[in-house]
Amino acid sequence: MIKSQIQNMRRKTRAINIGGVLVGGGAPITVQSMTKTDTRDVPSTVAQIKELAGAGCEIIRCGVPDAQAAEALRDIKKQSPIPVIADIHFDYRLALAAIAAGVDGLRINPGNIGEADRVKQVVEAAKERQVPIRIGVNGGSLPAEFEPEKPLHQRMVDSAMGQVRLLESLDFNLIKISLKAFDVPETLAAYRMISKMVDYPLHLGITEAGTPKTGIIRSAVGIGALLAEGIGDTIRVSLTADPREEVAAGYEILKSLDLRKRGPTVVSCPSCSRTEADVVGLAEMISDLLLSIDKPIKVAVMGCAVNGPGEAKDADVGIACGKGQGILFRRGEKVRVVAEAGYFEALSKEIENF
Repeated sequence: MIKSQIQNMRRKTRAINIGGVLVGGGAPITVQSMTKTDTRDVPSTVAQIKELAGAGCEIIRCGVPDAQAAEALRDIKKQSPIPVIADIHFDYRLALAAIAAGVDGLRINPGNIGEADRVKQVVEAAKERQVPIRIGVNGGSLPAEFEPEKPLHQRMVDSAMGQVRLLESLDFNLIKISLKAFDVPETLAAYRMISKMVDYPLHLGITEAGTPKTGIIRSAVGIGALLAEGIGDTIRVSLTADPREEVAAGYEILKSLDLRKRGPTVVSCPSCSRTEADVVGLAEMISDLLLSIDKPIKVAVMGCAVNGPGEAKDADVGIACGKGQGILFRRGEKVRVVAEAGYFEALSKEIENF
């Protein structure tokens, strides 16, 4: 019942096509990431994109610091298994070069791209090749003189809407919008405000969220709250970490709300005084094993037989660890008793057989 309510609450947006991947219009919420290689190093960048695609990334963004990086996008695009978006700051000429290189989308920051005439040149080129543009507003890079008396979320929305009106005046509507800040409440307020003003798809994220330990929490709170309200069409979890962790975190957020089902889910208890085995170590080993699996399977690692099969009865496979031995179970039903030394092997085989 709750699942259907969340799905039905999704904000109705227009769809845009980014290299064959639909964003908005009721399409599945996509998971994005950004390469952390030097874009000018084509082999390394392509290798990372392929690695991320294997982890489930559906759209990739590459930074474009100079003309050499813009030109490198030509070869990167040819070899990429997923759509490539060029991330442009400051120099509109890099956006023009990226479009000429064949990218599938652009992200421009209205706070630093320059005069309206420069944006117009980019829009005309994008319009000719039907390249969608994300208006990527960043709370930390708004011009200092831009409406300083207003709260941050209002300033972010006003900045985005100024660009929306400019693009629309040029008869361009292949638009996606993001309003990211480190401050979660301000970010929530910005997205909620703009979601009532336009029907363009929204790209969700919390910018500069930090390392995985704290960044995943900030991102889950911000992105998850908006998704639960039906706001958002594509997401990127920004972490100071291997970008594969961004992708994994993105899917975990979506899976937690039953909005996407991709890859495994690990259910594990926190352990307590009843625990008589290394549940933490076993759960970590199983999580590492599941990184190579992309099919949806729910695996439970529980610390005792008191709560094990019962609390995790909806798990496809699982184990309830006891002292010296544990119970291997499948969807709440006992399969067999396993010796403690064989916990990992037994659960691994059960996963493989499933």
